[in-house]
Order: sequence, then structure tokens, then C-alpha cells
Amino acid sequence: MHISGLESVAVVIVNHNAGSLLTQCVVSALEQAQNAIVVDNASSDTSLTELELRFSTENRLQVIRLENNVGFAAGCNTGLSATTQPYILFLNPDCLLQENSLQRMVQVMESDPTIGMVGGYLINPDGSEQGGGRRAIPTPWRALVRAFGLYHLEKYWPRLFFDFHLNKRPLPQTPVEVEAISGALMLVRRQAVDDVGPWDEQYFLHCEDLDWCMRFKQKNWKIVFVPDAPVVHFQGTCSRSRPFFVTWHKHKGMLRFYRKFFRQHYPNTLMGLITAGVWLRFAVTVLYHSARNCYRLLKFKHE
Repeated sequence: MHISGLESVAVVIVNHNAGSLLTQCVVSALEQAQNAIVVDNASSDTSLTELELRFSTENRLQVIRLENNVGFAAGCNTGLSATTQPYILFLNPDCLLQENSLQRMVQVMESDPTIGMVGGYLINPDGSEQGGGRRAIPTPWRALVRAFGLYHLEKYWPRLFFDFHLNKRPLPQTPVEVEAISGALMLVRRQAVDDVGPWDEQYFLHCEDLDWCMRFKQKNWKIVFVPDAPVVHFQGTCSRSRPFFVTWHKHKGMLRFYRKFFRQHYPNTLMGLITAGVWLRFAVTVLYHSARNCYRLLKFKHE
């Protein structure tokens, strides 16, 4: 591999209660990158303590402690401002880079100066592909197609009923350009970031990655998915303990995303349906979490 693949990358990890996975994440990152920056969003668990015990003499690791949880996007921007390298990898603390994955992503990035963002092959611990690693932008129409199950008609009318989830499709054999990747694993070119601007801090959690992908595309920077750069993602590690908090911010993020990019291009009626659909989805999700909590409580009392 070209030596710049090791020296030109800084890894930014925004942590909030990732537990012992944070240390494992940093271990995997420092095996492949020049340095890592952990921005801690006021964690209350032992993740930072474990990390600092493991890396007490490591000068390639920088830890930035924030007094309050400022959200994912703002945490990413804090880490970004502490980097100087031409490439920055944003990596979730519950992700583990597999052997040579970062090197492969950098190799693809360096193959074309018009590539601004690269994502890898996000997989679950059982090896199955995770949704979000490669996807299309969920426009209002595509969201409706998905919400009402119309994507089942895609085989008859593929353009009309296109499903924005791409992880159910055959895995490509070579890197391919996509509309969006996941914020859990984003390698970006500094030159592109200077052109596009930082993460939008009006998002607290969720949809900020789609926002950035939209802005990269608007500035004509390519986004590429690399199928032979596997990364294991223990999805939900940081958010599992606060489902209502996460659900609230996720749906707020959805509304901001749709209003920001599509309000001027879609009829008010459709945008109204989208807004109602988002809040309906929020209500159903809250009911689901409430029912599950009640079941666990009742089960605990009878044990």
C-alpha cells in the first residue's frame, strides 16, 4: 500500500457510553491510522476509564472531554477541528475496523480526485450486511414507497417504486458510486469538507449523515461504497439504554432533513403526508418501546 494511507488519515470517534467497545474500536483504528481522536459526549459509564488505562502511554491518541452531550454532529465537528490530515475517518465507537479495511478505503479515495467520501462494508457481528452502509437518498416519494410497502412492486416498475435500501441487493464486486453511506463509517477528503462545510449541528442524532451526503452530491463530490473493506458494527450500543431520547431526536432529524432539502421541490400536500407519516412512525415506535419495557418489568417481578 502507498505509505500515505497510514500517515494521511486521522480517525475521529465520537463516544457516548460505548462501554468496553470504545477501547476495542481505538485498538483497531490505531493499527491502521496515524492517530485517533476520541471526543467524549459526557459519558457516564466506564468507557473512558477503560480507554485511558489501556492507552496510558500512547501519544497517538487524543481524548477531548465535553462537559455536556452536544450531539453527534457537533461532536464530529469538534474532532474535525482537531485534525490536520488530508483524510478523516469518522468511526462510531461500536465499530471495529477489520484487517486492511482503512487502507483499502484510502486506496479507493486516492484513485480518483473527484471522490469526496468513501464508505466500507458495514456488517453485523454475525457477518450479515447492515442497512445504511450503501443506500440511496430517501426522498419523500421513496419514503412513501417504503412506508406503504410499494417497494414490492419494484420488480415491475423499478424506477417508480425504487427501494432506497440497497443492502438486500447483491454485493458489488468492485467499488461503486452510491448516493449515501452511513455516518458510522465515513472517510472524507479534507478538500471536499472545505468545499461542502462541516456537519450540520442542528441535528442532534440521526439524519446528519444523510444531510452531509446530500451536500457532497450538491457540490459534485462522488460518494463511493467499497465492498471489500469490512467493518463490524455493534449497532445501537450507545443508544440502547435511552430508546425514547434517541427516538425523539431521530424523528426530529427526519423532519429537518425533509424540510431542508425537499420543501421547495415537492407539493405541500405530499410534504404534509410526510410530516404526518414521520410523527405516526414516532408514535408507533414509542408505543413499541413502552410495551417492551412493561413486559420486561412484569417478567422481572414474576421471576
